[in-house]
This record gives sequence, structure tokens and C-alpha cells, in this order.
Amino acid sequence: MIRRVEFALRARKDLKKVPHHIVNKLDTWIESVERSGLEQVRKLPGYHDEPLAGRREGQRSVRLNVAWRAIYEILADEEVSLVSIVEVTHHEY
Repeated sequence: MIRRVEFALRARKDLKKVPHHIVNKLDTWIESVERSGLEQVRKLPGYHDEPLAGRREGQRSVRLNVAWRAIYEILADEEVSLVSIVEVTHHEY
């Protein structure tokens, strides 16, 4: 069960430019993953967790609001699987 989340360097930099309420929503998602596990959090409809395609194949996104997404990938660190937040990005419509 995946219950650990860490930030890639790029994601840490991205967070400096993200509105405070988006950071709060991401923090809530992380707390949920660490408490309940990624598999359970994926079932929550509000995050719209979905796999990505194309150049982002192998990554997934979580909707933080209509315009903002957290892009993550699942990594295996020896015996511990973890979610690494790769990027927090403004989604263009």
C-alpha cells in the first residue's frame, strides 16, 4: 500500500508560484494518501485521479481545482512504494 509522498525538485519550485488555496488542496490530498493509502484516495471523485498519455505516459494527474493539476508518478524505493509529485501545473482550457 502506498502511503508516502515526496516532492521532486521541480514540484518544490512550482509550489512557490501556486496560489495558497491550491497548496492547501494539495496538502489535503497528501494527508489523505498518507492516512488512507493512494488506492483509497484514487476512489474519491473530487480529485479526478487519472492516468496521462503521450509524453506523460506512466504519470497520473490529480485535479486540485478546475485549472490546477498535480502530476505524479509511482516509484519503487527498494521495498517502499511512494508517490512523487513531479509538477504542479496550471491546466489550459
